[in-house]
Amino acid sequence: MELISVSKEQDVAVVRPTMKRLDGSVAPAFKGAMQELIGRGEKRLVLDLEGVDFMDSSGLGAMVSVLKALGGTGALAVCNVRGGVLSLFKLTRMDKVFAIADTREDALRRAAA
Repeated sequence: MELISVSKEQDVAVVRPTMKRLDGSVAPAFKGAMQELIGRGEKRLVLDLEGVDFMDSSGLGAMVSVLKALGGTGALAVCNVRGGVLSLFKLTRMDKVFAIADTREDALRRAAA
């Protein structure tokens, strides 16, 4: 089973994790899949978390690694962050680090800018 689903919109790679839980059991493989995508030249990313119901510190750490892998040469916007996942971002203040958008369209604008 693929860990991520990728589509292209407005020259931005829209990534949707296929798992409901982004935790320690899948975080290393998720990180690897995202870094492979970046290695293929994708530098503008939207991470759509609509289907993710739970995330722990391992999942958040994988996302931080993706952000670092992009460095200053790319853009990452996150959208459809809800419930406990949004609470985790706020509790850890990662909502100040990641560009979190309410909608996919807003995330696309942020990643394309």
